[in-house]
Amino acid sequence: MASRLPVTVITGFLGSGKTTLLRRLVRHPAMHRAAVIINEFGDVAIDHELVAGSSEQTTLLGNGCLCCTLRTDLQETLRELFVKRRTGEVIDFDRVFIETSGLADPVPVLHTLRTDGLLGAQYRLDGVVTVVDAVNGMGELDTIPEAVRQAAVADRLVVTKTDIAEGDAVARLRQRLAALNPFALCTTAVEGDIDPALLANIAPRAVTAQREELDRWLIPVPNANASTGTGTSSRVAPASVAHDVAIRSFCLWFDTPFKWESLNAALRALSELRGPDLLRVKGIVHVEGEAGPVVLQGAQHIFHPPVTLEAGHDTDPRSRIVFIVRNITRPTIENLFAAVEALGATPTP
Repeated sequence: MASRLPVTVITGFLGSGKTTLLRRLVRHPAMHRAAVIINEFGDVAIDHELVAGSSEQTTLLGNGCLCCTLRTDLQETLRELFVKRRTGEVIDFDRVFIETSGLADPVPVLHTLRTDGLLGAQYRLDGVVTVVDAVNGMGELDTIPEAVRQAAVADRLVVTKTDIAEGDAVARLRQRLAALNPFALCTTAVEGDIDPALLANIAPRAVTAQREELDRWLIPVPNANASTGTGTSSRVAPASVAHDVAIRSFCLWFDTPFKWESLNAALRALSELRGPDLLRVKGIVHVEGEAGPVVLQGAQHIFHPPVTLEAGHDTDPRSRIVFIVRNITRPTIENLFAAVEALGATPTP
């Protein structure tokens, strides 16, 4: 897990400030070995004085960061970059940032890392960072479905243009984002000024991940019902937020370790029956026979291979799975897990 290169997806609606964020990002000393994949180099306008050398598709910046123009598909670009890294044609980059188009749904990018065998062996998803404009963000969330999905699937939410927003616009936007996606860490950035550490090392980096790393990725929530076999806790967008009511975010807690068969059956049934509406699924679960807790991550009908962590690093014996879904109620998923568990417990005649 640690040897695969972490990939961070940076998304956000048109004009949200992704370019400004990237420009500041590549200037930071900690990012001197990063590769940044962008849609069109001319559109991003990385400062020309930083450029140390360039080819048709890649540009090496003065601080060592590599910028790559996305002119074909993402899979080909990632494969080509990795090959060039191994042959020494480009820098030995240690992480990748992918900036999506402002109109793009980031989920297909997540699928790319899972469905291509070679990419899955060389890269791993670190997280999704969504940039939201404090001046126009509320209106975009009201009227543009892509903006809502970008915010809903995020691991990190960065609110920009807070210095020019009027009145309580920032507070209202942050409240709206917290209702839409309570499992994302939300911060602000003026002119792209942000600690790069907030945008990197989001997901557990290795099988030795500590509790702090897990909590940074899977924002902890209180367990609403720890005394039963399956406890649940939820943070759901309130009904007053009419435009977001189709999207729900909640966390299911499980006091009893899973059997692999029942866990796989439940996730398979969910993805087959409601795949398009599973915007994001991520969790830390305990499975019988595994040495330590297992990291789960998926989007829609695609799940990344589970990763088993070393024992003793997650001190919570319970499993918890975060679901960010569209037009699916929490009881629907609770009942499915309960039904699969009951079937698994039924003795074979």
